Amino acid sequence: MKNLVIITGICISILLVACSAAKTNNKVAAKKLPVDKALYDSVLYMDSVLFNAFNTCQLEKFNNFFATDLEFYHDKGGLTNYAHTVDFMKTTCERTWKVRRELVPDSSEVYPISNYGAVQIGSHRFYNTEKGPEILGGTFKFIHLWQIRNGQWKITRIISYDH
Repeated sequence: MKNLVIITGICISILLVACSAAKTNNKVAAKKLPVDKALYDSVLYMDSVLFNAFNTCQLEKFNNFFATDLEFYHDKGGLTNYAHTVDFMKTTCERTWKVRRELVPDSSEVYPISNYGAVQIGSHRFYNTEKGPEILGGTFKFIHLWQIRNGQWKITRIISYDH
């Protein structure tokens, strides 16, 4: 009888641990809601306009999204600046093969930065087209620091990683 009580106690403990782990995993899998829905929608809209300009080689429109004191941190390329980003875009658009960026759906998180703007954290895919069909170049992570200046949003810092 004593053994039955011990075995029952162990089984109950295992079930409680398993249920607790399942509950924790469900929390991780749940979609994260935006902290500020209006800000989230605004930043995602700006992201779409920025990368539509990138994808269609609208150089002036693309360049206007960045502060002239831009700092761009790339895990493989190191630290670059506004001039490098503008030159990169120009060179990219002059190539015979094209690059297209796509935001990974539901990957963006947006948080307000008091008296500054917002931070956007997400994942995006880049596709390349040289000869023939478009191919996936890779899926990467990014952080964009958006600042509102004179009523206009500009990206002041970029961290691009997981390449």
